[in-house]
Amino acid sequence: MANRKPASASTPAIDDSERRCWWPGNDPLYVAYHDEEWGVPVYDDQKHFEFLCLEGQQAGLSWITVLRKRENYRRAFKQFDPVKVARMRDATLEKLLLDPGLIRNRAKLFAVRNNAKAFLAVQDEWGSFTDYIWSFVGGRKPLDGRRRQRGDVPATSPESDALSADLKKRGFKFVGSTICYAHMQAAGLVNDHTSNCFRYKQLKS
Repeated sequence: MANRKPASASTPAIDDSERRCWWPGNDPLYVAYHDEEWGVPVYDDQKHFEFLCLEGQQAGLSWITVLRKRENYRRAFKQFDPVKVARMRDATLEKLLLDPGLIRNRAKLFAVRNNAKAFLAVQDEWGSFTDYIWSFVGGRKPLDGRRRQRGDVPATSPESDALSADLKKRGFKFVGSTICYAHMQAAGLVNDHTSNCFRYKQLKS
């Protein structure tokens, strides 16, 4: 997909003959995230950094918990600009532990700065984090999950195992295989919308 534009995040209303994946339920925020972002191929480094950081904050919690706090995280972490985040001081991070708009877990919050530094090192080596992460699926074309139903969607994959292991070697934190697979799904490295979901066909085309 090197010369192909990412699938459009703009989606029309669906009728009764079309369906979504099961997981957004009826939560408007979750539905919008599913319809407009989840599974759309990401080729922007800063977007990758944001998703990777937010997935790390999710560890042990539900994604909707993080999604509801997303704007607070963007404000606290400089819109997820890795250069700016890497320069954040301990005192600034300590103050964030008092912010009720964030998940006040010291290890998770400090991991964002740690991962920013590791992220910049990947950019220096590869030219872009995008080139690095897409190499784990063999290029810039998403893997087709071909998931027919909820039970077909895995929590990890061989690709996420490999990505997790490599990120850990590079000093990243909160990057277990489950988190990495969630990132791959969100950032469109794999199309894991179920095949009866209207977004599966749109993102495949």
